[in-house]
Amino acid sequence: MSHSASDIITYIGVPLAVLGVLPILYNTAVTLAALSKVKRMLRHSRLTALTRSDVVNRIIEVELPRYAVTPWDRFTNRSEYWTLSRHPSSIPGGSWTTFNWRTNTIGLKTQRLEYADQLRQPQVDVSFDELVAYLLDLGAIPDPRGWRLLRSTGLWTPVGCALMLSPDGKEKALTIAPLDDSDGHLSLAVHWSGQWTTRDYSHLPPYWVRLPPPPLPDGPPFAKRSGEASSSVEEEPSQPSNSASSSVRKESLDSARREGERNARSAITCQISVDGIVAALTQEDQLQSSLKLDSLYIDHLRTRPGKADGAWFASAATAYGTTSQTVLWNYKIPDDILAFARKETVPCGVLVLLNVVAMSDTPEWATTYNDHGAMLDVLSRRHREQRAAMEAESRMAPAQREAAMRDRIRRENEERLQDLRDRSRNEMQRRETRMLEALQSPKWDTMRVSDHFLLWLKHRDAVPRNMNLKDAVGISLHRMVLDGEYSAAVCRMLDTWKTWADNGGMRKSDYHTLEADLVTFAQATLLMALIKDTSTALDGTISMDLQECLRLWSKVRLG
Repeated sequence: MSHSASDIITYIGVPLAVLGVLPILYNTAVTLAALSKVKRMLRHSRLTALTRSDVVNRIIEVELPRYAVTPWDRFTNRSEYWTLSRHPSSIPGGSWTTFNWRTNTIGLKTQRLEYADQLRQPQVDVSFDELVAYLLDLGAIPDPRGWRLLRSTGLWTPVGCALMLSPDGKEKALTIAPLDDSDGHLSLAVHWSGQWTTRDYSHLPPYWVRLPPPPLPDGPPFAKRSGEASSSVEEEPSQPSNSASSSVRKESLDSARREGERNARSAITCQISVDGIVAALTQEDQLQSSLKLDSLYIDHLRTRPGKADGAWFASAATAYGTTSQTVLWNYKIPDDILAFARKETVPCGVLVLLNVVAMSDTPEWATTYNDHGAMLDVLSRRHREQRAAMEAESRMAPAQREAAMRDRIRRENEERLQDLRDRSRNEMQRRETRMLEALQSPKWDTMRVSDHFLLWLKHRDAVPRNMNLKDAVGISLHRMVLDGEYSAAVCRMLDTWKTWADNGGMRKSDYHTLEADLVTFAQATLLMALIKDTSTALDGTISMDLQECLRLWSKVRLG
């Protein structure tokens, strides 16, 4: 049986054509299946994306938005801030969706993939210090090993290295992520569980410090003064008034005075940023909302070029907060202040001259004088001369005796005057020598000086008897926020102190400055002692590593 050419084409060509189309059909089926899985993953993660597919080449394009995120306000957006997201993404790179964020679209990222498991969610840009502060606020704890490794190795830190841990320290909360989508930024991933959140809005936020008010004296002075103010206001209508404006002005002054008294007896919370103090607020015992917080005037404590007041306050507040439950690791105390705090700068002899330290508590530094024997010799010699003169006078005629007595009395008076002048000159020279010796006496460190000044302040009732160094500094910082003159005086004293420490030692003018305002210098020594104590405790520890890492990477990629 013969076959025509058309039959041969039909029996052989058609199957070959079908075989040629099968790869295309297979690619189409696989691509559509992968695309369906990609869309299902996007839908499950609540992501809006633009998808395209090339069935011939088995290519799927996914276009996803890239975000910059920041945490919600811990007071006004409590539900978003303190709870986890209801629909976290399961797509790699989307660990940031564990939390609720305020998002801002900053671009689009297009991915070309062949299989659904190649899909990656774009990482988000977030401020590193805000991220760390958020996790600290929720209850996470830093991992010292991770921060030390990140500081030393940077972008070569191994993937999976933990920076933050769960509150119990057993699970990783913030880890180093692969650099696939980081574009040269530090890449991080986050993991958090609902039961790990151990804090709430009533706790003090990270980078904030609470300054206690001074303790109330015996009795209710605040209530008494308030009552006096109210009684004077009640009696005011019965008194003659010059004008309505004077009445309004008096009422305004009374209101300002009552507000000042209320602030003086309320705790103050201060936010300390990398650049120093940002805000100071009066608050109730527990933070309930940001609506009840009254902002205080802090321009006199802000950091300004050429003026060190802001650096002094921020350094002391950081030292005060770091030694308590509050974490203030984002502000770095300037190196020159740390070096100054660690120096031995105050001569112990000066403290003796100022009647702060007893002479017996210091090493021998002053010349001792023993004039008792010489004085006895002089008195004995003059007594003998006087007796001899009086015996000689007794043998004289009356007229001669009277003249001799006048000469003797005149001579004795001149000797007494000369002795007084010599004694005064010697005392002045010795005081000058004692001053010079005091300025050159062995220097004490800040902690030792502050211990004596704290006792000195307690004896003067300037500080309660049962108060320790840290509490005294807290009250001093509280007053610095409210009292601009006091703050300026303390900072001016610190500037003077640091100047003589940097210039080789104290001079007489510095001594007279201390003598004129010794209470202010005593308060300044307490501030510097706490800075020294904190710097010694934290030197070379996690705080230094964390500060350096936050400085190196202001923005990171989280996913």
